[in-house]
Amino acid sequence: MNSINQGVTAPAIMARNRLWIAAILGCLAGMGPLCTDLYLPALPQIAINLNASASLVQFSLTATLLGIAIGQIFIGPNSDINGRKRPLVISLLVFIIVSFLCSLASSIWELIIFRFVQGLAGSGGIVLSRAIACDLYSGPELTKFFSLLMLINGIAPIFSPVIGGQILALSNWQGIFSLLGLFSIILTLAVILGMKESLPEERRTAGSLNATFTMFHQLFDDKSFVGYTLVQGFIIAGLFAYIAGSPFVLQTIYGLSAATFSFCFAVNGFGIMLFAQLTGYFTGKFTEKQILVFGLTLAFLCSMLLLAMSLIKAPIFFILIPLFIIVSCIGITTTASFSLAIRRQPHLAGSASGLLGVVSFIFGALASPLVGLGNGTTAIPMAIVITIANLSAHISYFKLAKTE
Repeated sequence: MNSINQGVTAPAIMARNRLWIAAILGCLAGMGPLCTDLYLPALPQIAINLNASASLVQFSLTATLLGIAIGQIFIGPNSDINGRKRPLVISLLVFIIVSFLCSLASSIWELIIFRFVQGLAGSGGIVLSRAIACDLYSGPELTKFFSLLMLINGIAPIFSPVIGGQILALSNWQGIFSLLGLFSIILTLAVILGMKESLPEERRTAGSLNATFTMFHQLFDDKSFVGYTLVQGFIIAGLFAYIAGSPFVLQTIYGLSAATFSFCFAVNGFGIMLFAQLTGYFTGKFTEKQILVFGLTLAFLCSMLLLAMSLIKAPIFFILIPLFIIVSCIGITTTASFSLAIRRQPHLAGSASGLLGVVSFIFGALASPLVGLGNGTTAIPMAIVITIANLSAHISYFKLAKTE
């Protein structure tokens, strides 16, 4: 693996490996959107098939988010001690098994339990893809690599609902989880055969898992790191408010068909990819902090516009435009804030990545149910949650992260 680490300072070697590494890491990071977005079109069918209420079916999404959050607490620090590849392969193997178990669930509670475990296993791909990237790159180069990673990772939220809808047209909701299992098998083989250990023994953290909380304590002592972590958390809270609320707002209130909704969802996902690439392009021309402030400010201003349009029940065009900009800004804010956060504690990249993921998915799990307070009859709850989330991210940066 030394050759790969040397590639960080040897442009020719790094150039040969960059796209392949980004492809695998992008697929690993995409396990989060695949877990949460792929089965969204199937929620009504699951409710009917398993004789469950809509709220219980939605709770399967919350269970997945909680699993993703909790898993990162342990997998991230474990990888700082034992390396990246072994915990990654174990996570993928568990993900394969539980994906097929989801397809065999005969009750909603079985599905909820399996989805929780699926989230636990899926968290390995999310946290370790970022930790591996931090092993290979640093500084502005890390930000540029993350913009490439976001480009590949951005494919998942764009096509997941569309693919899920097509599977439903050809099969049933069980087929969605079977596809997840098959995809995971291919990804596991790619990791085993195509990737080497990125964290050599001399760079690992000494100790055992008992040192996990010591690592987290060290991270929490860093005021700026906490600020960037909260920025990430609030950004993702707004994202999941959009994910949970937009199907009801756009389909139930504004009457879009499932196909048209999937198209709008895909366009917004493309926006994340586009803005992430712009972040990589402008890194070096502007500081990462300037880029982050621009993204946070633009997202907050458009959140205020979305709230105003929701209050006056404006036509759908005036809802879709601010939503597109808000969601697209995630490509700026998550890329820049993650790079800035990791730069604070590069020797604890796995733990730092895990903590960032934990906070993000917990915030997302908490925000998702709040948008349902209007019973799917108004866009106001979604707009309020998104606005508060973006305002809180803005405050977290200026009150905590900016002060170094």
